[in-house]
Amino acid sequence: MWSSVANGRPLAGTQLFNPIEVGELRLKHRLVMAPLTRLRAPGGVLHQDWATQYYSQRSQRPGTLIITEGAVPAPQFGGIDNAPGLWLPEQLAAWKQVFHCIHANQSYVFVQLWSAGAQGDPATLARDGLRYDAASDNLYLTPELEVKAIKARNYQHGLTVNEIEEYVRGFVRASKNCIEAGADGVEIHCANGYLLNQFLDPFSNKRTDDYGGSISNRARFALRIVDAIVGAIGASKVGVRLSPFSSFGAMSGARDPSTLAQYAYLIGELERRAQHGQRLAYIHLVDPHGRDANEFVYSVWKGIVIRTGGLATRPQVAEELVKNDRTLLGYGRYFISNPDLVVRVEYGLPLTQYDADTFCSWGPHGYIDYPNYKM
Repeated sequence: MWSSVANGRPLAGTQLFNPIEVGELRLKHRLVMAPLTRLRAPGGVLHQDWATQYYSQRSQRPGTLIITEGAVPAPQFGGIDNAPGLWLPEQLAAWKQVFHCIHANQSYVFVQLWSAGAQGDPATLARDGLRYDAASDNLYLTPELEVKAIKARNYQHGLTVNEIEEYVRGFVRASKNCIEAGADGVEIHCANGYLLNQFLDPFSNKRTDDYGGSISNRARFALRIVDAIVGAIGASKVGVRLSPFSSFGAMSGARDPSTLAQYAYLIGELERRAQHGQRLAYIHLVDPHGRDANEFVYSVWKGIVIRTGGLATRPQVAEELVKNDRTLLGYGRYFISNPDLVVRVEYGLPLTQYDADTFCSWGPHGYIDYPNYKM
């Protein structure tokens, strides 16, 4: 039923399988499940049977850190149907079951907090009586989104300062909800062209107030959210995901000469807070394939770094990255199709090829029916 792809290089005996402390957690190895959008939560409620089985399968190796799919703190943060939410009792009850099954496997879970911003669907938002929010007014990421916004009469809206404060409070409420439901922590999604990334990027942020213009101003929103969540649940329970050199979601990536300076400033501010007793659990970086551009992080940030980007089929790159003792490795798409990925990477076993058509489809196929490797 499923095709396979060669792995070819066992990583048992490398640093990847040494234990490490991340925040308050003691992981038994350094292979992390990266956040993976699955869109199987109608009304924002995870399917209780499917989702618990999905996360239980992928946390089967004790001591694994699972970072969940992006979850929406409040309706206004969304615009993407079937993304899980964090505001209704029934949503949190479903998440609680997921956290329980992960902990039953003696593994750990951080919930990714997601706000789509201008990558949301303006028609979906209009249907629900919601604004089409972004960093700036009428600065569409793609022509297709502009056409949708005009047709829906829901034009792109640059957040006001008061609305920014509403978002900060929404992120804090969602963080508290996650911890109260049993999660070990939360990851703030500042990557891949979503709302917080849109504030960081000069292509999508044309503001002239305290949240735009300079490098420090463009970082202000993300840092406000970090500070507020740290104040609510503690720094050791918070991670941040960044994608400095990625152009996903129409972001500037390496095209803009200020990219390195922007992220060096942001990460430097996180390190400055860390040196005053507020060190985050980790910084999670999305690596462009074949690039060493994100190596700069180690000269700025002195805490844990998660590196993610095409590592399952590049074990030689994984082995080299993890030689740095502060590094964990995030695996994404091949964790979808290999619930026992930790074992397969450890012993160099063949990998089941993923079916991208089922990443965000409905139903259990391509979600919970990928098998473990038959020894």
